[in-house]
Amino acid sequence: MACPFHQTALNPAILSLDWLLGTWKSDEHGEGCFPTINPFRYTETLHFSHEGQPVIHFMFNAFHAESKKPLHRECGFIRMQPETNKVMFIIAQNSGLVEIEEGELTEKQLNLKTHALARISFAKEPHVQQVSRVFQLRPDGRLEQTVSMTTDNQPLMTQHLHITYCRSS
Repeated sequence: MACPFHQTALNPAILSLDWLLGTWKSDEHGEGCFPTINPFRYTETLHFSHEGQPVIHFMFNAFHAESKKPLHRECGFIRMQPETNKVMFIIAQNSGLVEIEEGELTEKQLNLKTHALARISFAKEPHVQQVSRVFQLRPDGRLEQTVSMTTDNQPLMTQHLHITYCRSS
């Protein structure tokens, strides 16, 4: 089966994730908050692609809603464990954090949580300790993402980001 966004055939190992492929842009401002920061609004573009291997590559770019200044970038890879609904994200962030998140695919929803974290030696404190992330393709065709986390000084899993996107390609 060929991906509608590429000429390369989609690897059967990631066929169940074909609904992610393409470029998604926030259709409303996302909301960011956490007990230790001021609330903020942001926009974001997500790009999911493949080259025929059993992986999807992605790049996320977030910008401050009002000033348009770059906020956050993430890039990495998504893999599925063959013949299961288990999914894995490898994420490198411009803040110096690298994550491995693992979870499950249920229909058109990904539920992920931290499996491993690493950070640069001079990363800003407080340090992120755990992340949970949910992607869901809604019935209206919009993609929704919610990110929650814990830090050194906020040990309870707390929502940090929420945003929805429309497919732009």
